[in-house]
Amino acid sequence: MSETHTMQNRVAAQSSDEANRHIRHETDENVKFYSQHPELIPGRLKELEEEWDIERTLETNASTLTLVGILLSVFVDRRFLILPALVAGFLLQHGLQGWCPPLPFFRERGIRTKEEILRERNLLKAIQGDYDDICTHADAPPAERVNQAFRAFD
Repeated sequence: MSETHTMQNRVAAQSSDEANRHIRHETDENVKFYSQHPELIPGRLKELEEEWDIERTLETNASTLTLVGILLSVFVDRRFLILPALVAGFLLQHGLQGWCPPLPFFRERGIRTKEEILRERNLLKAIQGDYDDICTHADAPPAERVNQAFRAFD
């Protein structure tokens, strides 16, 4: 198992069941919607390519807070150095455990792991016919193509 795959599993394992269910439900609803509107799938695939995953979100958030803390410590008061120190500790905790204090906040707002984004992407590509060996009947009705795709990627 790759290190990235392990981190993504740790993020989901450290997320609340409710957040994980919500994210999975939203993904499944997206897939069902786009199966009924296959002409929109290429646009959705482009959106998925640009979607920020949880790692990028946490890294950007941490970098921003670190820079703000450093600037405040230089121009306002040295005690603001506590902010970058806390952020560094949170990043270390996330790297070691897959959890940090901001993680629940972002997960509850639907920020997904790369793996979760990739799942939706692969399901849509299967429905669109990109994986003809998975969806055995290209002329199958959309509901059956969705079921075949879910079985293949779950």
